[in-house]
Amino acid sequence: MHEDGAVRPAYAGIAAWLQAHGLEALASKRAEAEALFRRVGITFAVYGEGGDPERLIPFDVIPRILARSEWNRLSLGLTQRVKALNMFMADVYGKQEILAAGLIPRALVLENEAYCPQMQGFRPPGGIYSHISGIDLVRTDANDFYVLEDNCRTPSGVSYMLENREAMLRLFPSLCSSHRLAPVSHYAEDLLETLKDAAPPNCKGEPSVAILTPGHFNSAYYEHCFLADEMGVEVVEGADLFVQDDIVFMRTTAGPKRVDVLYRRVDDDYLDPKVFRADSMLGVPGIFAAYRAGNVTLANAPGAGIADDKAIYPFVPEMIRFYLGETPLLQNVPTFLCEREEDRAYVLANIADLVVKLARGSGGYGMLIGPHSTAEQRAEFTRRILERPADYIAQPTLALSTVPCLAGEEIAPRHVDLRPYVLTGKEVRIVPGGLTRVALRAGSLVVNSSQGGGTKDTWVVEDGPTRSQSQSQSQSGGGMQSQSQSQSQSGG
Repeated sequence: MHEDGAVRPAYAGIAAWLQAHGLEALASKRAEAEALFRRVGITFAVYGEGGDPERLIPFDVIPRILARSEWNRLSLGLTQRVKALNMFMADVYGKQEILAAGLIPRALVLENEAYCPQMQGFRPPGGIYSHISGIDLVRTDANDFYVLEDNCRTPSGVSYMLENREAMLRLFPSLCSSHRLAPVSHYAEDLLETLKDAAPPNCKGEPSVAILTPGHFNSAYYEHCFLADEMGVEVVEGADLFVQDDIVFMRTTAGPKRVDVLYRRVDDDYLDPKVFRADSMLGVPGIFAAYRAGNVTLANAPGAGIADDKAIYPFVPEMIRFYLGETPLLQNVPTFLCEREEDRAYVLANIADLVVKLARGSGGYGMLIGPHSTAEQRAEFTRRILERPADYIAQPTLALSTVPCLAGEEIAPRHVDLRPYVLTGKEVRIVPGGLTRVALRAGSLVVNSSQGGGTKDTWVVEDGPTRSQSQSQSQSGGGMQSQSQSQSQSGG
């Protein structure tokens, strides 16, 4: 809604549905959605809390709506950013020209625990290191999008994006059809094509693709199986694979089958006990040698984490200028590196007003939100920063925009972020929208599911209404109405 209480044009169809059906019907749809997700088994896991860690991720039934014109602008910025990140990885594992130019401190890269020295001098097929990237965006009250962080290793959550849309189509078929929605259902097809694009040099014929999972105890195991099913490929664990003569094979009932491309959801450290952690039971002995021999492609590449380290993040705009000779289309959130003396002094003096994060943290853990913190929490983070300054960064608390959500028995504003998924192969493919994560607690800025956040469907709609506003006001539109009625709704 606008500050004056008026409904934004994009939400006119939603407002008309609510006027016709009321909050009670919306709450009923929420209960239906929960039953649907429970039946399908859409869960995530939170460890260390005792009891059964499997739980449903909360789903808000009011979609988040973006106009096609603003999505097009975002898409250009995302493509530019991921291209530069891949060029950065090719450089730091190659000639290291950006380091020689002094644009990024050498120690920040080469002494970073995310840097993989075993990748030095090796160029993966097509020079692509991050085939699947998730770029987290936030929007301010001024309607400006900022990149909050880059995810170049194993970005998760795309299954929720797809299942959220499927749920909305089932629960609100007429409301969905009354809007000109950009589809997302082709993501799995795009992902498979991207993985096939990454076939290794020694691949013979049609590439064989599989998903490598750590197993059913992993928090994203549902997603691994979901994507494998959607692509029509196998989901395998380390024990299902073996390497012979630097070639990776999958054990099947019909005998060994060669694997050419692995979409791996296993962390670097556990990928190959011959190269990384010797005690790993999740990886495949010899798989890294097969990778370097050009007999298998690992997507995303080992060492891709150097591009999404939060201490590297402040330098991405400079990467874009250095590698592409272009002005960044998407801006970073201003970031302070606590290992810098000047930045550290500023952070410690203003810690009550900043968000402090672990440079290598994720999931909303290891974070201090200054304005919502206690004196004791601030003192603890001050101690941590002084002890290990290189482990922390800080950012200002932005005036984040909100979207309408069903909170209890009322509609209330909640903060959100947006994670679009960028697929990089022979071409760049981006499904319109992405995953909107919601901070369901009033006033909270933390959207992670592990910290009480939820999700909602993200609609990219053509600019302008699908039918005249006068028609949408004169006819009710919802999941139970006729097709002719639903087409009278305006879309925004």
